[in-house]
Amino acid sequence: MSKRANYIDWDEYFMGVAILSAKRSKDPGTQVGACIVTPDKRIVGVGYNGLPAGCSDDEFPWDREGDFLNSKYAYVCHAELNAILNSTKNLKGCTIYVDLFPCNECAKSIIQSGISEIVYLSDKYNNTDSNTASKKLLNAANVKLRQLDPKFDELVLNFRKNG
Repeated sequence: MSKRANYIDWDEYFMGVAILSAKRSKDPGTQVGACIVTPDKRIVGVGYNGLPAGCSDDEFPWDREGDFLNSKYAYVCHAELNAILNSTKNLKGCTIYVDLFPCNECAKSIIQSGISEIVYLSDKYNNTDSNTASKKLLNAANVKLRQLDPKFDELVLNFRKNG
């Protein structure tokens, strides 16, 4: 018998963990997940976008529009920062998998943490000021940027099937 042929590779596996983490986000507009991995393929941190611990998801706004204090932007922690804060070890030389290219604020945290590579799926904010600043910072710090081109369009998780 030969090994199974249609298994996912490491990049797809870790991006899948990031996407699964995004499913924890309460944000009605944008759900983002992140997964940090060591050079020897060990997950050391995951995160998703959401309010800081101890802050009620029901007491803060989720609006995208309007003034700053009445929008989510004043209160939500991004997936990348949460993954860094949730990490279990020094992140020097690690790779972060994220389904949306990091903003400039997250880029600063990624650089400061020692992460050396970002693997991302979408760059939908390309050429915005935040995206341009992010790429300028990441390039200056020699952080490798790589857009993932997965072999699969989707993976299905089945909680009812055994083996």
